[in-house]
Amino acid sequence: MEFTVSQIAQLLGGEVEGNGDDKIKMLAKIQEAKSGELSFLSNLKYEAHIYETAATAVIVGKDFTPKKNLDTSLIKVEDPYSSFTVLLEEYHKFITFQKSGIEEPSFIGKNSTTGSDIYRGAFSYIGENAKIGDNVKIYPHAYIGDNVTIGDNTIINAGVKLYANTVVGHHCVIHSGCVLGSDGFGFAPQPDGTYKTIPQMGNVVLGNHVDIGANTVIDCATFHGDHTKVGNGVKLDNLVQIGHNVKIDDNTVIAAQTGVSGSTEIGKNCIIGGQVGVAGHIKIADNTGVGAQSGVSKSTKSGMKLWGTPAIDVMKYQRSYAVFKNLPDLNHRLKQLEEKMLNLPAFRESE
Repeated sequence: MEFTVSQIAQLLGGEVEGNGDDKIKMLAKIQEAKSGELSFLSNLKYEAHIYETAATAVIVGKDFTPKKNLDTSLIKVEDPYSSFTVLLEEYHKFITFQKSGIEEPSFIGKNSTTGSDIYRGAFSYIGENAKIGDNVKIYPHAYIGDNVTIGDNTIINAGVKLYANTVVGHHCVIHSGCVLGSDGFGFAPQPDGTYKTIPQMGNVVLGNHVDIGANTVIDCATFHGDHTKVGNGVKLDNLVQIGHNVKIDDNTVIAAQTGVSGSTEIGKNCIIGGQVGVAGHIKIADNTGVGAQSGVSKSTKSGMKLWGTPAIDVMKYQRSYAVFKNLPDLNHRLKQLEEKMLNLPAFRESE
């Protein structure tokens, strides 16, 4: 992949100061960049590097004025960090979607269809009646069950398991080890103390532009016709557990090792930290923020910021923690006061 500085500036809506015909082959950190590479300067505490870098070009803010002579061209944009992120995304797409064709051995079942520019890695399996869109990349050892639907430009990484009837939208990325559509935790206690398995008959439905981290599991819904749903733009980290019949609305992000119990609804634009536990059958309202290692047991109102177990308003939590961490000292002082009180003459006379 090779572009001119001017072509990159045009993509980013920026302006070139320097040689727009220079060629760029790679992206790199400003302190490590070499000739033919592009970097960015967003935080001015790293400004010293721009005077020493060997990068062919550097993305900077429109208001950046160099204090010394530069040996690099500049691409001036509104937001250098966001612009560099755009380039990383485009570069990632380019290298990710290079693969095409069918590696052997691989299997595809009866009545299943695939779109153009498909890639099916070795030892991948596609069941019957599956519908695979254009430019989908299915890496080795992936399992695609019967009646699965996958939208255009989606990546199914190595070792992913999509149970029967799972629906995956367009432009999704499912990372290695993910399991979508496994049974929810449904067991009915019996009089003799045993548990009877409740069959899980629903499915999982992902929207568009969803990213699912490695080894995350999303359980199917309980009843036929019901769905465990993940909305457009949702980002789930590695090792996240989503229970049956959960609904996650658009553009919510959930960090690693979080567990969401069955039938809970999570609204739009929520931010949930790592190792959070969410109880079942509650509603997390839009724009809710939950700090790491919190336990959410009750429904929330829009815009709430929670922390702690059980989770409470973050400001109340911080005030409570300020007291909690001082409890040993407070206890020691209380004992000292108690001893002084017991040694007062009035107390001695009363005895």
